[in-house]
Amino acid sequence: MENVKLIECPRDAWQGLPDFIPTEYKAEYLKELVLAGFKHIDAVSFVSPKHVKQMADSEEVMTKLSASLPAGVELPEIIGIVVNEKGLERALATPSVSTIGYPYSISAYFRRANANMTRDESRLLVEKLKKETAAANRGLVIYISMAFGNPYGEPWGPEIVADALEWLKDVRVRTVSLADTVGTASPQLVGDLYRSVKDHVAGIELGVHLHSRPENAEEKILAAYEAGCRRFDSALTGLGGCPFAGDNLVGNIATEDVLAALRKAGADPGIDSARLTKALEMTNEIRAKYAHAPFVN
Repeated sequence: MENVKLIECPRDAWQGLPDFIPTEYKAEYLKELVLAGFKHIDAVSFVSPKHVKQMADSEEVMTKLSASLPAGVELPEIIGIVVNEKGLERALATPSVSTIGYPYSISAYFRRANANMTRDESRLLVEKLKKETAAANRGLVIYISMAFGNPYGEPWGPEIVADALEWLKDVRVRTVSLADTVGTASPQLVGDLYRSVKDHVAGIELGVHLHSRPENAEEKILAAYEAGCRRFDSALTGLGGCPFAGDNLVGNIATEDVLAALRKAGADPGIDSARLTKALEMTNEIRAKYAHAPFVN
């Protein structure tokens, strides 16, 4: 079976929830993900607590996680998201964060609304991220926001995505994920876009971070896989909505759906579903207590 890389994304699942998840519970949850076999976890973000209260305790969560792992169990790759230089400083000061993530938007409207940056300012930050992470021996992943379409009436097309990838390659970024920020891409578009841009990324690991309604989530994953993608972001039970979509059913693709789709394709996601029982129980507890969302079997 062909190996693929699965990135579990509790940070994306949690950040928009209405109620604060206790720090100890977050750390315990992350520990269960590690014990379940996840090797890549998008765990925390270093952003203003005024804007994302759920992530105000990121440093403490990581300290507690590191201290809680049983002897002989190593931390996997931990991704911490930043949106500015202050966040970068915090992330680099957190030893257990091994990779820095940054959302690079190709939509001017979305970039202004979320980071109040011009394209040039965002590119300068990417260059600084590359320099600082390399000096600190940390990884760097760039997420291209609005990669699969633009709902704001701005220009969009595969050539714009390809231009962004070419620039990222020029500044020596080596890991990029194409994000369907508003969850509107069809399976056909997912596959077509990936095929059209992958030739621009020689030397780059190119993944997808997709949002979706549940009914066609597996189709999107299969479309990306068949187009050549081998890196996938997801969240257990599909927890985490997409506030920009205008549809409460659009959100993260459930890790269970990703596992099912990849196994249908004959790929090995490296996760044993039998080991997910405790993590799924805790996810459903989070859904009930902090997201006010229904239980997922």
